[in-house]
Amino acid sequence: MPHLSDLIRRHTSLKQADLEWIHSLVSDWQLLADLSFADLVLWVRLREDDGWVSIAQMRPTTGPTAFQDDLVEAVLLDDMTDVTSRTASRAVGRRALIDRAWSEGRICRDGDPDWSGGVPVREETIPVRREGNLIGVIQRSTNLSSARTPSRLELTYLQSAGDLAQMIAEGAFPFSDQGPLMVRSPRVGDGLLRLDQNGEVVYASPNALSAYRRLGLAADLVGARLDRTTLELAATGEARDEALTYTASGRAPQEAEVETRGVTVQLRAIPLVIDGVRIGALVMVRDVTELRRRERELMTKDATIREIHHRVKNNLQTVAALLRLQSRRLDVPEARAALDEAVGRVGSIAIVHEMLSHTPDEVVDFDDIADRVIQMAAEVSSTGGTVVPRRVGGFGLLNALVATPLSMVLAELVQNAVEHGLEQGPGRIEVRVRRFDPEPAHPGSGSLELAVSDDGGGLPLDFDLEGATSLGLQIVRTLIVGELGGTLAIKPMESGGTEVAISLPLEREEGEVP
Repeated sequence: MPHLSDLIRRHTSLKQADLEWIHSLVSDWQLLADLSFADLVLWVRLREDDGWVSIAQMRPTTGPTAFQDDLVEAVLLDDMTDVTSRTASRAVGRRALIDRAWSEGRICRDGDPDWSGGVPVREETIPVRREGNLIGVIQRSTNLSSARTPSRLELTYLQSAGDLAQMIAEGAFPFSDQGPLMVRSPRVGDGLLRLDQNGEVVYASPNALSAYRRLGLAADLVGARLDRTTLELAATGEARDEALTYTASGRAPQEAEVETRGVTVQLRAIPLVIDGVRIGALVMVRDVTELRRRERELMTKDATIREIHHRVKNNLQTVAALLRLQSRRLDVPEARAALDEAVGRVGSIAIVHEMLSHTPDEVVDFDDIADRVIQMAAEVSSTGGTVVPRRVGGFGLLNALVATPLSMVLAELVQNAVEHGLEQGPGRIEVRVRRFDPEPAHPGSGSLELAVSDDGGGLPLDFDLEGATSLGLQIVRTLIVGELGGTLAIKPMESGGTEVAISLPLEREEGEVP
């Protein structure tokens, strides 16, 4: 489905400020749909001003829908002869209502329900205004098939929906000065309080009352000042949150949380302002105790994992230091070289754990790790000549399951290139990376191609990868083919030197064995 911004730019001549206003409206109009028990469809004029196009649609979570099909991008031309969808043809008969709301700048309603779709639907149209100018019309369609005598809760919903619709028609909603909303704001069904202009509760839904009961409220909420009651219930000894005071009083369009007795309740206030006068407010209430508990557990788990990585890094560095100390005490060159190689392998793993200790998840930016591993391996393995390592391309974000073995592979290949390819003198080592990533933001997607080349003496004529006895190549083959499920090839270069080519998938899960 096309994005809202794309639809507006493709079909209309609305300005950027209008687009942003519509974005704010659509991001919050689930509230109006739920309070109205109705479907909402937003219509705006076409660029040539010869008809209407629907750019957004919302169904209620509190009642049955009036439209089973999708109306987004349906077009109604002024000559009434071109309808781009079968569902949109139902709107042709109500076209006069859309035009009337647009021309008169007020909320309009059909006198009788429309039965053309097989169920009775009451139609209303609400003009959308920004800074005094009309920019669209909301079609509000209520399925009346389950109509009954409304309860007190339903009457409060409908009254609040009427006030909110009037604010949209006046350009007072959405709020231009609204504070930042939380990831999951309270919805109508979570709990609803209606306040009068003095901040006293005139209606409390059962869910809202239950949430305050869990906070410790013993009396009735109706008739009480919500801000005073909420502050009295807040944990004693804690600093009074100014945002909580404004939110609970309904004076500002913002969110806040109150926590006490191990219970956390989230509040969201919607001031009701008609003709510039605040007549009251809606406060939606949600018990988020369990959600916050899980968030705290995740934060504790993340901190524990980072601390483990930090300690593993410290232990690996200690092991490397012990191996280095032992190497200095040896007189046998072969034994000293073996320990020095072990120091490099341990060090490459330690670098990955160091990076993981600074990230909130098991994902690292491998480019930084690669540069450090390449430089370290080149310096440790250098036989005295000048070795210039260079990386071309980027690894990007990698999961720890891939990053740890890949760092060891990279260290081994650079070390082999220095010790065997450039053993006769100075030279260059190039690490080329190509990542094929269908989902760039996902660290575990796509595949990776890696090539490590040198401009040294090249491979022996009788070289056979399968028969190679070098410990370093055995480690590389085991990690690439056995653990990462990739492929490995070593070949001479036409210009001289050797190239090691690796291809591996990045999609791995915990515990997966290729």
